[in-house]
Amino acid sequence: MTTRRAVVTGASSGIGAATVRLFRQHGWDVLAVARRADRLEALAAETGADTLVVDVTDDADVTALATRVDELGGVDVLVNNAGGAFGSASVEHGDVDDWRAMFEVNVLGTKRVTAALLPALRRRAAAVGGADVVTVTSTAGFVAYENGGGYVAAKHAEHALVGVLRLELNGEPIRVVEIAPGMVKTDEFALVRFGGDRDAAAAVYDGVEAPLVADDVAEAIVHAVELPAHVNLDLVTVRPVAQSAQHKLARGPLTPKV
Repeated sequence: MTTRRAVVTGASSGIGAATVRLFRQHGWDVLAVARRADRLEALAAETGADTLVVDVTDDADVTALATRVDELGGVDVLVNNAGGAFGSASVEHGDVDDWRAMFEVNVLGTKRVTAALLPALRRRAAAVGGADVVTVTSTAGFVAYENGGGYVAAKHAEHALVGVLRLELNGEPIRVVEIAPGMVKTDEFALVRFGGDRDAAAAVYDGVEAPLVADDVAEAIVHAVELPAHVNLDLVTVRPVAQSAQHKLARGPLTPKV
């Protein structure tokens, strides 16, 4: 039996890197994709994954990705994980360049990569009976919150993209899965959002008992694609127990009421 292959974007850190590691632990071939060559080299040395330096906002890079996938022999699963939040300001005062950058990577990057790899996914689906497109969005794609307008808008758009794609692929043996994490504590997400301000980034998680970590989201991704081929997890919302909703977060110990 041919080993299954996953392509994971945004693989240089956080959820992407954790997903690459878990796929490799489960015996998958993986093509790890990201912008930072040094991070990819370290991940390849650790896991044995194939790597390719790609900026998902660059058409030529994404074309090169599709070529590389064909050279490797195809793909069973695409994990659209590349994304990010830049800035934390009101709609009135937010930087338009930050908004533009968030739409480029979260929305247009997902569109570029999905469109480029769908032919390869269709070929694999025809050969083995199925393929998967998994996109990591966010609970910010469902509920608005203050000082997050650009990210909220981008993630709402990405969520809509996934929903439209699922309708457009109806009738084909290609599952379209959306993984929407809530609060996830990673090394870089909040730090990038707050422009490198470590105190502001740390304050996001201050007092929260057991926020999610990247490995938790990776588990959801790999579980979804390893289910029987007729089972589709359309939308998986993953939050820590301390976060009941986007606006409802417990800070302090979780204790039963008596």
